[in-house]
Amino acid sequence: MTAPPPPAAVPAPPPPPSRARGRHLTGPAAAALRWAGPALLGYIAVRLLGALVLMKWAHLQHHGLWPLLAAQWDSRWYLGIADHGYDRVLRPDAFDVNNLAFFPLYPVIVKAVAGVTPGSRASIGLIVAVVCSLIAAWGVFAVGDRLHGRRVGTVLAVLWGATPVALVQWMGYTESLFTALAAWSLYAVLTGRWLWAAALCLLAGLTRPTGLALAAAVSLPALLALRRRGRPPDDGGPPPPAASRLLAAALLAPLGWLGYVAWVGLRLHRPDGYFAVQKMWRNVWDGGAETLRSLRSVLGYQARPQLFLVLVSLVLLASVVLFLLSLAGRQPLPLLLFSGALLTIVLGSGGVYFPRARFLLPGFPLLLPLALALARTRRRTAALTLGGAALASAYLGAYMTLVYPGAP
Repeated sequence: MTAPPPPAAVPAPPPPPSRARGRHLTGPAAAALRWAGPALLGYIAVRLLGALVLMKWAHLQHHGLWPLLAAQWDSRWYLGIADHGYDRVLRPDAFDVNNLAFFPLYPVIVKAVAGVTPGSRASIGLIVAVVCSLIAAWGVFAVGDRLHGRRVGTVLAVLWGATPVALVQWMGYTESLFTALAAWSLYAVLTGRWLWAAALCLLAGLTRPTGLALAAAVSLPALLALRRRGRPPDDGGPPPPAASRLLAAALLAPLGWLGYVAWVGLRLHRPDGYFAVQKMWRNVWDGGAETLRSLRSVLGYQARPQLFLVLVSLVLLASVVLFLLSLAGRQPLPLLLFSGALLTIVLGSGGVYFPRARFLLPGFPLLLPLALALARTRRRTAALTLGGAALASAYLGAYMTLVYPGAP
């Protein structure tokens, strides 16, 4: 009597969806994109709503949509740099005119792409900003998904697209490019890809002055990981990264910001050249005194304050509350460092008040407490809340562009 054949191997069940976390940089690009698909579709829907509301409102006022998005305010400064380069002198009697206050990566990209494609540089600048906003939304989703799962990541990406000044994400500004670099740099830190994190941080430091906040979020955790490297992992996990990688990441991360500041000093033949330029834009550090004065004036003393300035004030106050909630929720240290440093830079500046809500736009980790709360509610409640935020963002974006007389 022959022995029965051994039973066929039972195939292992597919991994649960939660195991897809962290595959955004490691798995096939198509699979990662499909996983982020709902978040990106939700983000695109929110921003298309904002663009349609602006287009209709602009049409009623006999304005075109393209000039409003591609060639207004800071967009003109970046286009001027792409066309003619940077100034070589600093006029001590001329305020708000020196283009060395604007960092170089975005105009360099616009000039490079425009050199090999048809169309005006203004159109290219707008296309670059929109494409970068999609990459940024994907990165925002990736961070939320890594920490709390796909639903939280999706809500977080949609919330970022529905912030009060989110229209700027689809303008010829640097916020989308900077957020894309920041989100993927933070994701790389969370997944232990230190050199990727540092390289993206270096590019972010060439994009906006607040690249210094991201440098803190990469360099300090790298140094802490280097200090802990000699200790065995508590949970028997993978060995820590090589000391050389951690040290290289810590040193590389701030080089973009430091490099541009040093280059401005050389160009103007004075070590404090960059800070002198910022002073001529009335942007100096005062520890938050100007912020407090403006908050008191707008919310306490003005009988009929402008709606947009009220909005900026509420965004600043809400951001502080959200940061405290992030601390209470024990967000990962890199996210807390980025949000905290960004808040410190924006609130502690003595510069102009009206663009500060825009300056905080890359601080997407501040939205994580809201995303977690919404993800725990019923789908209908979450959908209604996100829909309301999208409608409010669409109205406020159009108001900011067509009614408020200053720059966003």
